[in-house]
Amino acid sequence: MVTSRIVFSSLSLLVALILCFSPIHSSNTIGKGYRLISIEESPDGGFIGYLQVKQKNKIYGSDITTLRLYVKHETDTRLRVHITDAKKQRWEVPYNLLPREQPPPVGKVIGKSRKSPITVQELSGSELIFSYTTDPFSFAVKRKSNGQTIFNTSSNSAFGEMVFKDQYLEISTSLPKDASIYGLGENSQANGIKLVPNEPYTLYTEDVSAINLNTDLYGSHPVYMDLRNVGGKPYAHAVLLLNSNGMDVFYRGTSLTYKVIGGVFDFHFVAGPSPLDVVDQYTSLIGRPAPMPYWSLGFHQCRWGYRNLSVIEDVVDSYQKAKIPLDVIWNDDDHMDAKKDFTLSPISYPRAKLLNFLDRIHKMGMKYVVINDPGIGVNSSYGVYQRGMANDVFIKYEGKPFLAQVWPGAVHFPDFLNPKTVSWWGEEIRRFHELAPIDGLWIDMNEVSNFCSGLCTIPKGKKCPTGEGPGWICCLDCKNITKTRWDDPPYKINATGVTAPIGFKTIATSALHYNGVREYDAHSIYGFSETVATHKGLLSIEGKRPFILSRSTFVGSGKYAAHWTGDNQGTWQSLQVSISTMLNFGIFGVPMVGSDICGFYPQPTEELCNRWIEVGAFYPFSRDHANYYSPRQELYQWDTVAESARNALGMRYKILPYLYTLNYEAHMTGAPIARPLFFSFPEYTECYGSSRQFLLGSGLMISPVLEQGKTEVEALFPPGSWYHMFDMTQAVVSKKGKRVTLPAPLNFVNVHLYQNTILPMQQGGLISKEARTTPFSLVITFPAGASEGYAKGKLYLDEDELPEMKLGNGQSTYVDFYASVGNGTVKMWSEVKEGKFALSKGWVIEMVSVLGLRGGGGQASEIVINGSPVSNEGKKVEVNLKEHTYVVGLEEEGENKSVMVEVRGLEMLVGKDFNMSWKMSLNGAN
Repeated sequence: MVTSRIVFSSLSLLVALILCFSPIHSSNTIGKGYRLISIEESPDGGFIGYLQVKQKNKIYGSDITTLRLYVKHETDTRLRVHITDAKKQRWEVPYNLLPREQPPPVGKVIGKSRKSPITVQELSGSELIFSYTTDPFSFAVKRKSNGQTIFNTSSNSAFGEMVFKDQYLEISTSLPKDASIYGLGENSQANGIKLVPNEPYTLYTEDVSAINLNTDLYGSHPVYMDLRNVGGKPYAHAVLLLNSNGMDVFYRGTSLTYKVIGGVFDFHFVAGPSPLDVVDQYTSLIGRPAPMPYWSLGFHQCRWGYRNLSVIEDVVDSYQKAKIPLDVIWNDDDHMDAKKDFTLSPISYPRAKLLNFLDRIHKMGMKYVVINDPGIGVNSSYGVYQRGMANDVFIKYEGKPFLAQVWPGAVHFPDFLNPKTVSWWGEEIRRFHELAPIDGLWIDMNEVSNFCSGLCTIPKGKKCPTGEGPGWICCLDCKNITKTRWDDPPYKINATGVTAPIGFKTIATSALHYNGVREYDAHSIYGFSETVATHKGLLSIEGKRPFILSRSTFVGSGKYAAHWTGDNQGTWQSLQVSISTMLNFGIFGVPMVGSDICGFYPQPTEELCNRWIEVGAFYPFSRDHANYYSPRQELYQWDTVAESARNALGMRYKILPYLYTLNYEAHMTGAPIARPLFFSFPEYTECYGSSRQFLLGSGLMISPVLEQGKTEVEALFPPGSWYHMFDMTQAVVSKKGKRVTLPAPLNFVNVHLYQNTILPMQQGGLISKEARTTPFSLVITFPAGASEGYAKGKLYLDEDELPEMKLGNGQSTYVDFYASVGNGTVKMWSEVKEGKFALSKGWVIEMVSVLGLRGGGGQASEIVINGSPVSNEGKKVEVNLKEHTYVVGLEEEGENKSVMVEVRGLEMLVGKDFNMSWKMSLNGAN
């Protein structure tokens, strides 16, 4: 939905400019750091030390005199360094919200102390080594395997000593110049996925439109991945500072500095060393990504402005007429009664007619998802409000529910840290599901967004909202709240990119949650806490796998929800930025992610929408969404866009088995669905900054057109053989990797499959339910022209509405596929785990395509399946052989030519092991 913060008033800008140019203290003037006065071993296998401040000052508040240091190797590849007040408990991300190990309680000395160590000492784990210096205290983390230092707080000319005050924490690390840094979101990075020195990286959840570049947006993910090439060998690691308070992170190329306005230092270091290892280790800490239902990988259509039910009925029918795939139809707030949560408009979306519509689309296999905002309208006749007040579920200010304004007008915000609120919220979801059997919830505006700032009251004698002009204009009577240090902290983070007050158009940061928790501390976990409550509520209704789309996210949100990147523009720059944002969220453990296809506002050009669907068809979460004030932009609105959609989405629906298997892999290991090229090619340093292409899984590469007027695209191809998915006879081959200019006419997208891969596909369709019933095919790729080769792939299938995605429940099947070529013999086989489910569906593999076989005119001999020649089975199997052509390839590389062999008419059961082979009289082979 449209942001409330597109434009600041001139007064706000003036205040921000004054703040921006006010004197900034360097850490060298803030403090002299701490000294380590003792260290001891704790019973849980960690170490506890105590730090004493060296010299106090009042800059940004008083120093905390004594700190408690806790260090533990929690796993072989993960190290934790936790620093807090030694005498009293400080705010941390709640352990019941984000489950993890708890350090020993503060204020208690454990074990025997070794006082005043005077030399550098090391605490060694399997791969990571923690070392410290006593006075001034600093610490470093290095790898055991290669001796590389990955984090080092020892002061030098670039930064000063550690600072720890109640509302200001600062710490820095040095970095090598050649480190490639990724992460620190959510923001829209105009320069690509790789972080750029001296650009602002502020982490504080804000309802700031995604059109704002390099600005803190809807989520907070204080984690970065560091990729280095050491002596030709790649090493990746990640650093998480688990802290929900607002922070500025200053990356200067050779150093990185955190300036945080509260909480604790709770660092988690994961050792990798591969990028995939990093996300595996990271998501094992924060929670594995949620299993998504199969239908969610289909195409989604939404718009703010589907004013009545007949409009969305027409949208569904128009997609079918245009033969463009569509799985899910969405409603923004148009279905609501006066924009109130958990209601239906009796005029625009009368329940009886809506139920008839939902019954029709559900029988087709389509799904229906609606929006929900956290603000609950203050209305004495509104049942949701009545029950909320009765259960005392709202965030309070000075003992009363905090008053704000969003779409329904005056609202209160539920406090999702309160167990009673979670129960009440789940009951409201259940009630609404009985009213309208929705298939998922879209939770928006949960940063949390407020159209007003400060302490507000409902105006007397005037209507609010007025019903005229934009709905996001504040119409409550409000006054600024600056009387506490929580509303006006001593250090001003670069909120919204202009150092706006941290309570600007959100909940007042001195407001209180359950158990006296301040909004100041809990602000950035609001959306996360709502997501957890929503997941619990949906799961309790029918026991089905929940689907949740959340705008605001935090560390761990991927365990429960998908994410879209908010209110973008229909511009070429927003299209380009969407790739970087998507790739970042894969690193954050939120792999189900995408941007509004064609842009949220204003209306895109026809050419841009063509190019956008060619990218968006390969987002993990693929949805067209537009603004109320923009003209219609469904994919069938232009003939050329419809053609591009049929092409690109047609391919998506064919590779749905592959995408669903990637969804399973993400759930099991954290592996992103959409990945930067360096995930598969970390040795190839040319791709470290690549942000204009991406991979789905390990080897399916999308190289889209991202600029106006272009009919070709320059694509970076890492070393190896790449085969075009729309014409598998076309290949790009390079031993060392290179940039290649590819043709890309308007309705055409370049999608290439890498060597050594087995890709499971089906025949596609206009809806995923239909596509799932079609026969399978396998695409097997060998290095072009190689006399020997090996390939593998995998396939996961299940009853996709089961809450858990796992083997062993009798309703899932997992298959490993293998293939080899050598001595003129092509072999392929499968190993099935729990084939009963796949056998019950009758799924068969009908075709196999083998790419890259050496030769230029040979033929396949008799095919043998499970020990029997096909001819003996009486099957009508057709074999086709085609020669590859090269955009860049073997002629240049001095290798032999290669061919593709297609075998059709097979009937191999997916749920049963098979073994298939044939010999070929290929040139250059025996």
